[in-house]
Order: sequence, then C-alpha cells, then structure tokens
Amino acid sequence: MSETRLSFKEMCAKFDVTPRTLRYYEYIELLQPEREGRSRYYGPREVARMTLVLRGRRWGYSLEGIRQWLQIYDKEGTKAQMEAWVKSATRQLSELEEQRRQLDEAIDELSHSREETENALKSI
Repeated sequence: MSETRLSFKEMCAKFDVTPRTLRYYEYIELLQPEREGRSRYYGPREVARMTLVLRGRRWGYSLEGIRQWLQIYDKEGTKAQMEAWVKSATRQLSELEEQRRQLDEAIDELSHSREETENALKSI
C-alpha cells in the first residue's frame, strides 16, 4: 500500500468496508477522493475522515450528523468543530447511557423470566 495515497481497493481493505459502503460515503459527501480517470485515490485527509466516520457510527451517530460535523471543519475550522464535538458528545453520551439503562433493565427482566420458566419446568 502506498503511504501517501490509497487506492479504492486498499481503502476498503484498510477499513474493512465493502466497495458499496465506500461509494455510498462518497455519494453523501463524507469522502472526496482524488480521481484519475476512473481510479480513486484517498490521501491522508480522506483516511482521517474515514476513521472519524467509522468511530461516529460505532458511537451511534447518524451519517448525516457525521457529515454535518465534518462540514463544520471545512467551513469554520478546528475550534468550531471541536466545540460542536463536545456538545454533540455530551448529548450522545446521555443517549448511550439511557440505552444501557434500558438494556440492563431488559436483561434483568429476561433473566428473571427465564429463571421462573426453568423452575416451572422442574415442577412439571
């Protein structure tokens, strides 16, 4: 793999994404690779953006939310992007904590129901 630019295939392999995913990220303007004829090449900027996109997805952000956040950097610079990130991360952490609370509740309820059913089976 080239150190400064990755081909389409190398980019897919590096981030373990399908060609369809990579093309879609380009279509919705998360990535803007350099084009030479029909070939696409991804420089350090696109590699960094892809890293951020995948982290954002893992943390539960929508692709549109990620796109808007990346646009802040393009239009307003690093400081504005960092400020927006802190606000967004605070909201997202609250949402994830609520999801975890709901999952813990569901797990406890399911475990209890399973135990009751298992005990009922023993008495049949």
